[in-house]
Amino acid sequence: MQIKDREQIEGGRERVTVVPESVDDLWHLQYVLEPGDRVAGDTTRRIQRNDDQMRDTGGEREHMWVAIAVDDIEFHKFANRLRVGGEIVACSREDQLGFHHTLNVEERDELSIEKRFKPDQEARLEEAEEATENPDVAIATVEEGQAHVHTVAQYGTEERATITGTTGKGEYARGRDELFSELGDVLKRQDADAIILAGPGFTKQDALKYIENNEPEVAEKITMVDTAAVGDRGVHEVLKRGAVADVQQETRIESEAEYIDELTERMAQGAKAAYGPEEVRKAADYGAIDRLLILDDRLRKERGPEGEWNIDVDQLVRTTEQKGGEVTVFSSEFPPGQQLSNLGGIAALLRYRLE
Repeated sequence: MQIKDREQIEGGRERVTVVPESVDDLWHLQYVLEPGDRVAGDTTRRIQRNDDQMRDTGGEREHMWVAIAVDDIEFHKFANRLRVGGEIVACSREDQLGFHHTLNVEERDELSIEKRFKPDQEARLEEAEEATENPDVAIATVEEGQAHVHTVAQYGTEERATITGTTGKGEYARGRDELFSELGDVLKRQDADAIILAGPGFTKQDALKYIENNEPEVAEKITMVDTAAVGDRGVHEVLKRGAVADVQQETRIESEAEYIDELTERMAQGAKAAYGPEEVRKAADYGAIDRLLILDDRLRKERGPEGEWNIDVDQLVRTTEQKGGEVTVFSSEFPPGQQLSNLGGIAALLRYRLE
């Protein structure tokens, strides 16, 4: 994320101009924006007259600048865009004021945001800005007869390919080579800065030798890691072992996996942990929270009119931080976030056990 400008404006609000540089950045913005914010940018629009009828322009859209009062936000990962909808409150054509419009924000689109930023939203912008310097990572997991390729993003991991082939050596060696060849082709297409090659047994070593002989520029990026499984389970093992952190600073996903593992271990032992909104609020009031864990989807929902908790979630976050606790907002896109969701979307690692 590129932050081009920041300025304080009246009413205690701040205007921040950003340029998202990746799908990750669009995903971050989904949780920075909320209803009531003002967002502005360039767009195209079919012109409407005050009589609510569309002007006959043959389907052509006109370029203009608009500012909207945000009503809804939707992240479309597979379309690589963020949709921000609301009423037009300022515009380069005054006859469009008051109409509803949706800004389709894509990579490299400049966007101006006016709002009172909450601490976790400020932290998310900073995280997105810092992540621009982190290398892209691909994880390939391989065993006899199959290989999987995932890429690591801040909103989770995404499977890029599943490859199958024959197993064994000897008369089946050609089938193995075909599997390794296709794996090398897929990794080359990812254009990652670093690649982690993982899996059980010695198949990954054979795959690496093949890639070294046939795709040396890909082989130069590879680090090998032993795992007991391939596919999603193998990727989770790689993340838990911190292999990705060897090639980039500790990622959001790895830290979430560590925290959720620590939480479940403490819960199993009846130790210093709390989960559910009421129990966590009680822990916050006592100043017992060392780290608050909260799901991004749940945090956004509880800040709006559809919230279900009988607590003020923003007050809970403030209390945690004022009493020396840290706050980690989990991604709902990755298994640790799904585990947290099963616990109600909120939990805490405590300094001491509550009786």
